[in-house]
Amino acid sequence: MGRTTPGADPVLSLRGAAVRVGGRTLWSGVDLTVGAGEFTAVLGPNGVGKSTLVKVLLGVLPAAAGEVRVLGGEPGSHSGAVGYLPQRRSFDASVRIRGVDVVRLGLDGDLWGVPVPGLGRAKRRAARERVAEVIELVGATKYAERPIGQCSGGEQQRLLIAQALVRRPRVLLLDEPLDSLDLTNQAAIACLLGKICHLEKVAVVMVAHDVNPILHHLDRVVYIAEGGAVSGAPADVITSETLTRLYRTPVEVLSTSDGRLVVVGQPEAPALHTDRHATGGRDAGI
Repeated sequence: MGRTTPGADPVLSLRGAAVRVGGRTLWSGVDLTVGAGEFTAVLGPNGVGKSTLVKVLLGVLPAAAGEVRVLGGEPGSHSGAVGYLPQRRSFDASVRIRGVDVVRLGLDGDLWGVPVPGLGRAKRRAARERVAEVIELVGATKYAERPIGQCSGGEQQRLLIAQALVRRPRVLLLDEPLDSLDLTNQAAIACLLGKICHLEKVAVVMVAHDVNPILHHLDRVVYIAEGGAVSGAPADVITSETLTRLYRTPVEVLSTSDGRLVVVGQPEAPALHTDRHATGGRDAGI
C-alpha cells in the first residue's frame, strides 16, 4: 500500500527504536519507514506511549535505543520542515482572535518586534497570499475571518491544520486530531488529511484512538501495546493473530457490514483499549 518511490530516501525512519520515561520502557523494537505522501496511523490503548512517539519524532524526547531519522537527520534538526498539531481542547467561545490570525501565527508567530514601515512589503504580501492559500486548501475560507471561538469544533480543527501547513512542511505530525469531533466531522477531517497527504506529498503521522475514520486513507499503521509494537499495512497489522500476539491474550478482530473494524478481547483487551465514546460492552472500536 505504500507510495514510497523506489530508491527514494524515506522522510521518516525508525530502526529498533525504544523509549523510556521515568525509568520505564514504554515501547521498544519499533521499525517504521515513511515516504513522501504516505499516511501512517499510530494506534493502541491509552497510556502506552502513542503521543510519546510523536515527541521522539519532534526531537523533544530522545530515543533510548535504536535509530530515529527525520528528513535524513536527527529529530529536531529540520524543525522548520515539520508541522505539528498537538492534542487540544476547543477554544472558548469568548476567544476573539480571528481564524486567519491563528493560521498566520504558524507562519511568523515565533517572531518578535514591530515591523519597520516600508520594509519587507513583498514578504508581507507573500505571507498574506500563503495564509489565504492554505486556508482555501483546508476549506476554511468562508469562516476564516470569524473569531475562532465562534467556529465549530470541525471548523477550528481545519484552521489549526492550516496553521500546521502554512510553512509548507514535508512532515505533518498530528496527535489525536479527531478527538472530541462528531462522526461527520471526523470523516471530513480524515478526508482532508488524506487529500493533503497524497496530493501535496506530505508525510502524515497521526496518533489515533479509532482507526475507522481514517482506515481507507492509510498506507500503514504502528500498533503499540504491552510495551511492544508492530508496524505494517493495516490489513497485516490489525488482525486477530497479530493483536493476540501483541496483547498476549486472545483478541478477535471483526469487520462490520459497513467496513468498520471492531476488536473483541477476552478477558483484558477491551479494558486496555476501550472506546471513550462507547456506552459500554466488551467490544472496542480501534
